[in-house]
Amino acid sequence: MRSLIITQSITLDGSIEMLGDWFNPEAHDDELAAELRRQDETADALLVGRRTFEDFRSYWPYQADDPTGVADYINNVAKYVVSSTITNPIWSNSTVLSGDPVEQVRTLKAAPGGDIVATGSITLCHSLIAAGLVDEYRLFLYPCVQGGGRRLFPDGTTLSGFTPAAPPMSFPGGVTLVSWAAPKPSAHRGE
Repeated sequence: MRSLIITQSITLDGSIEMLGDWFNPEAHDDELAAELRRQDETADALLVGRRTFEDFRSYWPYQADDPTGVADYINNVAKYVVSSTITNPIWSNSTVLSGDPVEQVRTLKAAPGGDIVATGSITLCHSLIAAGLVDEYRLFLYPCVQGGGRRLFPDGTTLSGFTPAAPPMSFPGGVTLVSWAAPKPSAHRGE
């Protein structure tokens, strides 16, 4: 079975919604860019919701001179967009998943392949967390406080039993990566 990994950029106060200018993929330092490329080597699928997909589709295909390799990866990886409104994704290697997103992702996880990475897509991530489908959380912690915005775990969610998936990594630009293996679904409470 494939692993589902939620990868998010997050502020010190826990926001993953980008209300300010604290996140800029073009400002990543060389070490952070190298780590992102390393993670891409094990992932052959990108899972996003409609809004994140539309944001990515309007940006990444036009980044031909991206020295980090992120644009090449995102443009070429198999992309799965959960949407009830998109019928033609108009972006290479993109597939629309309509219907129940939890069942669609269960089917995707059961198929052969590498890791599936979900990023952005806050509503979708909330559904995946509530269904106990997440295997790992990779959080890129940015040294700022935003003071608001939606969080990775919605209010009322309680989970215990996380274990470190890898040692924390700090990067010259101030970002720290922390990775946690998700608790077993039976550990989910309060959802």
